[in-house]
Amino acid sequence: MTLPDPGLIAPRRIAVLGAGSWGTTFAKILGDSAEASSVPTQIVLWARRDEVAEEIRTQHTNSTYLGQLPLPQNVTAQTDLTEVVTEAEVVVLAVPAQSLREHLRTIRGATAEDAVFVSLIKGLERGTYMRMSEVIAEELAVSPAQIAVVSGPNLAMEIARGEPTASVVASADESTAERITAMCSTGYFRPYTNGDVIGVELAGIVKNVIALAVGFCDGQDLGDNSKASVITRGLAETRRLTAALGGEVETLAGLAGLGDVVATCASPLSRNRSAGRLLGTGLTAEQTAQEMTQTAEGMKSASAVVDLARRHGVEMPIAEAVVAVLDGALPVERLAKLLLARDLKSEGK
Repeated sequence: MTLPDPGLIAPRRIAVLGAGSWGTTFAKILGDSAEASSVPTQIVLWARRDEVAEEIRTQHTNSTYLGQLPLPQNVTAQTDLTEVVTEAEVVVLAVPAQSLREHLRTIRGATAEDAVFVSLIKGLERGTYMRMSEVIAEELAVSPAQIAVVSGPNLAMEIARGEPTASVVASADESTAERITAMCSTGYFRPYTNGDVIGVELAGIVKNVIALAVGFCDGQDLGDNSKASVITRGLAETRRLTAALGGEVETLAGLAGLGDVVATCASPLSRNRSAGRLLGTGLTAEQTAQEMTQTAEGMKSASAVVDLARRHGVEMPIAEAVVAVLDGALPVERLAKLLLARDLKSEGK
């Protein structure tokens, strides 16, 4: 695939909503890509806290999440959400899944009419069981061609340090995927296009639930065999749900599926694995949330994943065990036996 000339498709202004580790890192990717292409593009981060926005503007660092790693000069930040997105031709969404709809209602009508919305969020909305691309389409009444999803093995700190990684940009519209891919391609971040939005999003959503289960194993001092079994069977659950919802199961063998699961379940940098480890030591969900400095999306989305699976008649015993622990209905000490509790049958089922 030959990507379009960045100078022909690059927007003058990109808004990134969310100045946490991944939002800030993606802003860095966009800034580095624009500078390498000599394209005059301003990347504006929306930060909730004044001190974070001030530091990004004046010092070009976000020490709360990325230490002293420098940000490109074309990256700035503000706290006024509407002002950040005004006239933005691309809006990148890196806020918690359960607050996305609220933020979209705030910015409705403030962006460019043909703006493209890029989701970095790996979560499922509770109550509606909607993926983030579906929430965007419903709240903003935009076409599928104006929506893209970025997913893959994307541990923010490693990428911010310039350690090479690959990722996926998925959109129902091939030209939109190619455009966003060209905008975020750098020497350390290699994006590939994908047309399977359903599969890419579901892979990222369920991956967080699997990572919680792997964290449980850590907290219970279970070994690598246990974790490998949970990962593999968790992917089988993801495959069943993806097929039921019309996604392409082949996607799960790629960067958004296997690649993301390997990175998230193996790394101590993973929020969801870290949250699972705390839960595995006996902390409650509330206590774990207090210990975490950023949202572990799996803790919020797990119940929605299980409810969605039940609506479609899909068995997800690992996800159900995770939800039971989160709800306090299952003592974590009993978890080991239940993580792989299914009737004896062929591995492929």
